[in-house]
Amino acid sequence: MFGYIKEIILRSVELLNGASTWLVFSYIIAGVMRNIISPVRLQRSLGNTKFSSILKITFYSMVLPICSCGSVPLGISLYYSGAYAGPTLAFLASSPVLNPAALILSFGLLGKEIAIINIIAGLILPIVIGVIGNLVAGPELRNEMVAQEISEIDFELEKKKSIKVKILEGMEWVRTDFALTLSKYVVLGMLFGGFILTVFPESFIQKYLGNPGLLSLWNVGVLASLMYVCAVGHIPLIAALIASGASPGAAITFLMAGAATNIPEIISIAKMIGKRTAAIYTLVISAFAMLVGYITNQLLMPGFQRQMEYDKVTNAISYANHVLLSFPNWVKYLCSAIVFYFFLKTVYFKLRAYYFESRNN
Repeated sequence: MFGYIKEIILRSVELLNGASTWLVFSYIIAGVMRNIISPVRLQRSLGNTKFSSILKITFYSMVLPICSCGSVPLGISLYYSGAYAGPTLAFLASSPVLNPAALILSFGLLGKEIAIINIIAGLILPIVIGVIGNLVAGPELRNEMVAQEISEIDFELEKKKSIKVKILEGMEWVRTDFALTLSKYVVLGMLFGGFILTVFPESFIQKYLGNPGLLSLWNVGVLASLMYVCAVGHIPLIAALIASGASPGAAITFLMAGAATNIPEIISIAKMIGKRTAAIYTLVISAFAMLVGYITNQLLMPGFQRQMEYDKVTNAISYANHVLLSFPNWVKYLCSAIVFYFFLKTVYFKLRAYYFESRNN
């Protein structure tokens, strides 16, 4: 039993190390964005149900070489700065799927056909999920408390503040509110992810999905939505699945759903935006990924046989490494410690509140 718990903790730490640098980086960006970008300007741009708002945020997110672990804090901070649910979901879906490093690596490891289909589908997906999000988000369409705060801002006073003051105020918001709340759900999500990887290691997943007799787009879609995988790191696994006999449609489904959905992300969206929005996000991405996979198998690439060319694979890996930012281990552990510190701080506040409440009763 102790060995099992130890393995879960080690897997969870490994997952956190892979995501923590991007999380801390995103916390900093969210703090800078908080007041540098005028809340009124942001609300006019993304605080509506216009189709143009979804298009704008989709193309903006394409230039960010970040995984879902980095896009989640930025997407949620947009929502807490006045963006509507539709543009927020479009950003969360597009940034990991259209990650530049992932697209380059896809061309080399998976072939140009699969890579091109993934790019086209990746451009359509955020538009679809953004429109659906605006239509069915209900009370979660916008954060009413944030909208009220924006309406009460003294904009003449805000204009007089220096850039330095605005950045410091934004970072204070991150330190005392945003990072505390999000880190709590991220750490809990990583623990669950560590449990999943302990019960179903990658070797089991590859063996299971590599068996054409057991393989189905449904299996791939469900598994990809539960697994925590990096937008770039899961591409070699997909290449291995194809080499084991997986169809190109299965590869496309895993490529899209695996990059855009995972347990820590779903938990964070559910807790900080709402359960309805999290359900829309998960169901739309999974269903869309399976639909694209089915179309790929039936219409676009029937009779597919993948043959890797060594030179192309080597070049793609080289180009992807130039685009992808990598960090030394000490930075990863430092950032993991920062995220865990915020988590412990939240737990401390909860326990202290419970203690005083029990004393008063």
